[in-house]
Amino acid sequence: MPVTGTDIWYYYICHREVWLMKHQIAPDQEDESLDLGRFISEIYYRRNKKELSFGNIVIDRVRQEDGQLVVGEVKKSSRYMKSATMQLLYYLDYLRRMGIEARGELLFPEERKKEVVEWTEEARVELERAVKEIQRILRMPVPPKPKKIQFCATRLLIIQN
Repeated sequence: MPVTGTDIWYYYICHREVWLMKHQIAPDQEDESLDLGRFISEIYYRRNKKELSFGNIVIDRVRQEDGQLVVGEVKKSSRYMKSATMQLLYYLDYLRRMGIEARGELLFPEERKKEVVEWTEEARVELERAVKEIQRILRMPVPPKPKKIQFCATRLLIIQN
């Protein structure tokens, strides 16, 4: 199974969620927080909506600035900054492997915040490690046990019911 940017995002929050998503046990698509995230992306960036989808990545925003490609990832909040940063770095890495140089921006419209994300060699090393670990998790016959964090615990309750 190819690793996606969403897998990277979930990996840095809850390893169990990575396994569940890849085994077709998806979050409730009627979940209010998913709807809110979609709504925020549409409302705040309606004018600049240029989603790019190819291969196994979907980039929320793409634009040219001073001759450089800028890719943006829209998030509801900066609560999961590490996971959002690594997801965007995954997209930058994907583009680099295709011969496309770009820089990234994390966009948090509700917080009126923007974080610039630059590709580094350290990011490449960490991404390679994360991808290998995700692939290991996906080969497990059962999902990893949930961590004692709200994100994993909530999904455990949904699945058990």
